[in-house]
Amino acid sequence: MGKNNGSATIFITTPLETELVDRIRSVSPEHVTVLYDPDLLPPTRYTCDHDGIEGFTLNSEQESRWKKYMESADILWNFPPKTRDGTRGLDFAPNVKWIQTTSSGIGKRIEELDLSNSNILITNSRGVHAGPLAEFVFLVLLSHVKHLHQMQRDQKKRHWERFCSDELAGQTLALIGMGELGRRIASVGRVFNMRIIALASPGSQKTAQELDIDKLFPNDQLHAMLSETDALVLAVPHTPETDRMIDERALGALKKHSVFINIARGHIVDEMALTKYLKQGQIAFAGLDTLTVEPLPKDSSLWDLPNVLISPHSASTVKTENERITEIFCHNLLCYLEDRQKDMRNLVNNRLMY
Repeated sequence: MGKNNGSATIFITTPLETELVDRIRSVSPEHVTVLYDPDLLPPTRYTCDHDGIEGFTLNSEQESRWKKYMESADILWNFPPKTRDGTRGLDFAPNVKWIQTTSSGIGKRIEELDLSNSNILITNSRGVHAGPLAEFVFLVLLSHVKHLHQMQRDQKKRHWERFCSDELAGQTLALIGMGELGRRIASVGRVFNMRIIALASPGSQKTAQELDIDKLFPNDQLHAMLSETDALVLAVPHTPETDRMIDERALGALKKHSVFINIARGHIVDEMALTKYLKQGQIAFAGLDTLTVEPLPKDSSLWDLPNVLISPHSASTVKTENERITEIFCHNLLCYLEDRQKDMRNLVNNRLMY
């Protein structure tokens, strides 16, 4: 990154609360210019919506202003959307040196925008979503072992019949992806006295002891790990290496009647094979926050399966999300202004896409 002369122009390209924009300005009012026009941003559908309503378009005056902002920006808050004619937003931003994203899994966007060999700094929101996603994982697991669906069904029928449920203690929880999110899930699993295993990342030198888990499988022993798994959680970035890594053979290697949870990206999984194993009962239950095609098509048979819980890619979204991302951004902005790139948090390796 070249010298920035202690100043920067930031363009807020996706929806963000006004008070958080003011927080960004306050980092260094004399040296930071924040370009933020709410009328250039789509109305939001829910708290911390980073995309806004579908079909939102700018009129010619707004688009002209938007392009002018893009041209003058050194820093972008989030990857900008495409223009009306389908042109990539970044094509109008020749001076951008750094992009702060609102997601942690941005491999696909890096690929789409041809940024894998770019010198543009990218920082993601890694860690912001770890807590909410870990909570979703255990919502799925507890719903399954405590027979929530059965209790709801019987309650609706006013039917009283005692039964025997299961417990998480003693079950083996397998993690693919041992970043901050994976470690948070492992820590909660230990509270429930689960056995925690994981698949090592390619080239990683970490040990099971360092990760505070019971067993770490080498990266080439995926199927061996799956054969011991009662509950599998995908928390790995989507990259060319992880694309469809959970294929039919991998799903077939899972222990019978296991639970499958995807909080990573849908493209990591062979969805057709997953559906087949769910219908057969090889996989007892699935919690899916991410799907191959989003929104999930209305004709997908996954909607109707009683052993599937579908979340509309919302497990990570909580009311404090933007505030936490803004904290990361403000820390990084001060580092950027003072030319302390090495102290910036959540720097992405563009080539590795995470």
